[in-house]
Amino acid sequence: MLIVADENIPLIEEFFAGFGEIRRFPGRSIDRATVAEADVLLVRSVTNVDQALLEGSKVRFVGTCTIGTDHLDLEYFAQAGIHWSSAPGCNARGVVDYVLASLLTLAEIEGVALPGRTYGVVGAGEVGGRLIQVLRGLGWNVLVCDPVRQAAEGGDYVSLEQLIEQCDVISLHTPLTRSGELSTWHLLDKARLQQLRPGTWLINAARGPVVDNHALREVLLEREDLQAVLDVWEEEPRVDQALADLCVLATPHIAGYSLDGKQRGTAQIYQAYCRFSGQAEQVSLDTLLPQPWVSHLWLNANADPAWALATVCRAVYDPRRDDADFRRSLGGTPAEQRSAFDGLRKHYPERREIDGLSVHIQGDSPALQQIVTALGATLA
Repeated sequence: MLIVADENIPLIEEFFAGFGEIRRFPGRSIDRATVAEADVLLVRSVTNVDQALLEGSKVRFVGTCTIGTDHLDLEYFAQAGIHWSSAPGCNARGVVDYVLASLLTLAEIEGVALPGRTYGVVGAGEVGGRLIQVLRGLGWNVLVCDPVRQAAEGGDYVSLEQLIEQCDVISLHTPLTRSGELSTWHLLDKARLQQLRPGTWLINAARGPVVDNHALREVLLEREDLQAVLDVWEEEPRVDQALADLCVLATPHIAGYSLDGKQRGTAQIYQAYCRFSGQAEQVSLDTLLPQPWVSHLWLNANADPAWALATVCRAVYDPRRDDADFRRSLGGTPAEQRSAFDGLRKHYPERREIDGLSVHIQGDSPALQQIVTALGATLA
């Protein structure tokens, strides 16, 4: 059996070596010739897997080690009898850590207190749902827009218009859909961007085209009160450098690039393939994850809660390094920029997640206990 895999997927050999030959390729270079003799195709979000790629191939199982599936032609898979699996929730914690660290950076620049803001989360799935839980656990005011879940479940949701009208912070976590009434393509178009409250912070760690990038650049030029954090771009790996220059933080689609998240994604696809092939699982992620560089943190009970929040989050992740690396990559020709974008992702440094951190509080402090518990760290 032949397995073709994106070279950026970790632990492929550890999980899949027992099934057959493995050939790795850059995700953007996977083409018809690459997959012609493959039985299994393992990808990330940069590879569009559709009829044009797979027709005539031997592929009968496609696994994407990502939450999103907008790069997969699921209708064609159904017609062709191709089984598939994604990795829902695999990098959700990493994205939540990215948003939290971005909020800390924005708060320092603006000189505002995070608890006093009203937060709007668009999309309450794996990522958005966890972010909502953290923000509400901290005691912060959160409004949620998710028409799909609202229609299915009812509950305490608001319209996008109400969220834009009332929120000081908007964080996008919706999948990318391109048709129908619930299309999220250019969900935030120029008209909606112009309606943002004065001083709004906009964070997009979902998919680039959820925000009209051209319109956002125009609105940011018109309104210096708005602040933007972008991890995803409408035509990536091509990036609108003028838009990046206007962002407080700009990063190359790495919000969910924690080591835990990437390896968890591979494990989920391995488990899915074992179910598909009817074989018992032989490998466990618990035996493969390395020890984190920082595993324990001690806080005095008298510590300022705002300082403690920042310390716990940044003990694990600070996006300003990624922002600096990305901005340095934006020089050169368009081809060099695209290559640098992929290079930053391919050689991304090790980064862990907050829920792998144990926090010891020396003394009694309900306020600090609430922060640690809400963030998802272990209260030791």
